[in-house]
Amino acid sequence: MARELSRAGAKLILTARRGEILDSLVEETGGEAVRADLSDRADLDRLCERLGEVDVLVANAGIGDGSDIMDTNAAEIDEMLDVNLRAPILMATRFAQGHIEAGRAAQIVMIGSLSGVVATPNSRLYNATKFGLRGYSHALRLDLEEHNIGVTYLAPGFIRGAGMFADTATEMPPFVRTKSPEDVAAGVVRAIQKNPAELFVSPAELRASATLGGISPRVSALLQQWMGTKKMSERWDES
Repeated sequence: MARELSRAGAKLILTARRGEILDSLVEETGGEAVRADLSDRADLDRLCERLGEVDVLVANAGIGDGSDIMDTNAAEIDEMLDVNLRAPILMATRFAQGHIEAGRAAQIVMIGSLSGVVATPNSRLYNATKFGLRGYSHALRLDLEEHNIGVTYLAPGFIRGAGMFADTATEMPPFVRTKSPEDVAAGVVRAIQKNPAELFVSPAELRASATLGGISPRVSALLQQWMGTKKMSERWDES
């Protein structure tokens, strides 16, 4: 995303927990690095102070879960809510408030997931946060239309070459198609330029099955049993 936005002419403020990756991206894109952990509220507040300097907010940070229900504890729940839901909501709120006061147009891109459309095994907390982020994004869009501030919920499906599927070397069923990180980056640029309410970065059949799952959870459960989704999610948990 950083590379694609830089090529499109954006001046970047990049943030992440891992300083070595930030330093590399800064050298490559000419952006500025702000190291922050979104589960640390002091870090988040410090990051929010920089929001008035930018006209596009891309909220991309997120963590996944895959733990057994018997192993889930309050600390895990709190961290997931803080990083995946509280942080993007707070940043979008502060960002919108500043731009409304200044009378400046802006764009917010919330990076969600198809997991915000349909539930999957062993991902209760991830589903909950992405469902919440999707609902918040659509409601926020309605609230900000009159202020010329756009909001897009961007929902990737299975992404090859980066992220949890690549990190765990998960073998997808042969009939399940994937998208690339470059596809996601192109989606971010399109969201900024076109301001769609929702943008899916996934093959048409995956989007259709997710939509069906949102309409009929029972049918989705049967389809996922056939696909072996639970076994794939157990592989992510082992990693």
